[in-house]
Amino acid sequence: MQPMHSLNARLRLLVVPTSRSTYTPSHVARFQLAAGIETDRRRPDYAPDRISDPNYVRVLDTTLRDGEQSPGATLTAREKLEIARQLSKLGVDVIEAGFPVSSPADFEAVKQIAIEVGNEVQEDGYVPVICGMGRTVFRDLERTWEAVRHAQRPRVHMVLATSEIHMKHKLHMTRDQVKTWGLSRRDGVG
Repeated sequence: MQPMHSLNARLRLLVVPTSRSTYTPSHVARFQLAAGIETDRRRPDYAPDRISDPNYVRVLDTTLRDGEQSPGATLTAREKLEIARQLSKLGVDVIEAGFPVSSPADFEAVKQIAIEVGNEVQEDGYVPVICGMGRTVFRDLERTWEAVRHAQRPRVHMVLATSEIHMKHKLHMTRDQVKTWGLSRRDGVG
């Protein structure tokens, strides 16, 4: 896998924390420059929909949800919790823990990740965002919120099909109707 670099070509910063972080206050972690040189760099304070440092890339990992869509790939709640802990230790900013409405087991796994990993302060002082995915159906969104609300930084990812085929044949809506539908659901969460 190739490292993600900032869009600032002059600096070419690799913004993934290294495994050799040491405890330092104020959310300071060890980062590695693309040239292989390590440097202390402060992780920007978390604010939804905003990153104060234009050279920082917020990492969102979907392994726990999307990874289970691979044939034969199923994880137990214990395995999901351990993977979430490791993702947090790696410095992943946002962990998409699952699709809580898909089964009672996935709901419980996401809830446990929110309770444990979503409240566990890392060496650099950071606590990851824990999110769950839900369709734009209030029942899905309420169930997803119920699972993630226990985290310090909970988030619900709403998914709504927007391809022409989905809108026409599955949703039976126009593009404007889909936009209105999605926005109306956003205001009812949490």
